Amino acid sequence: MATCDHLEASPLTQVPDGFEPICLDCIENGGQWVHLRRCLTCNHVACCDSSPARHATAHFHATDHPVITSAEPGERWRWCYLDEVGA
Repeated sequence: MATCDHLEASPLTQVPDGFEPICLDCIENGGQWVHLRRCLTCNHVACCDSSPARHATAHFHATDHPVITSAEPGERWRWCYLDEVGA
């Protein structure tokens, strides 16, 4: 399986206290999401690329935080935007 330094530096972490499974960006703009992603740098939750607004990718472009994970129950994976590789 391919890997990268960003994935090595960003292990899966526990969901933080107070975690809300919502995309605040969608709520603020009246949008809706398909699935949610969580930034492993700052725990920001945003909608996936299958969602109309693609807020998780927008968060990456705005912050350069490279690794996300699924915020969906039971899913345990990571994705690095910079190297376009998952684990």
